[in-house]
Amino acid sequence: MSGADSPAILAAYDAVRSDKDETNWLLISYAAATGNQLELTKTGTGGLAELASELDDGQVQYAYVRVEYANDSESKRIKFALVIWIGPHTKVMRKARVSFESGAVKKVLAHYSVQVDASEKRDLDEEDVVKRLRKAGGADYNGGRG
Repeated sequence: MSGADSPAILAAYDAVRSDKDETNWLLISYAAATGNQLELTKTGTGGLAELASELDDGQVQYAYVRVEYANDSESKRIKFALVIWIGPHTKVMRKARVSFESGAVKKVLAHYSVQVDASEKRDLDEEDVVKRLRKAGGADYNGGRG
């Protein structure tokens, strides 16, 4: 078992999804350089920018983030993104196992609108992620201008 369904990860997932909790992201990392044991690394309230600052360039990490944006002056949307981070200095064998091992994470962090595969911190630019969420959500009240 990978530990993706640990009580700490499940509680953090519930917190990110809750409208009553300020937590808007969680980060999961591997417990050791080898093996597939996952653990909750951190949670935060500072959105994508804060999350990006916590990513490790030498690791594969998984994140779940709540993104709020306005469609127009009358409405606010809340969507969720799953981030699969493969740092630029990650070892080859760890990279090679991501497609297989990410399945356990996807089963636990199951409700998301887009998956963001990131290898550079700029891949988590809020404007770009919101554009992807708008596109995934169907209706775009901004004429495609993000």
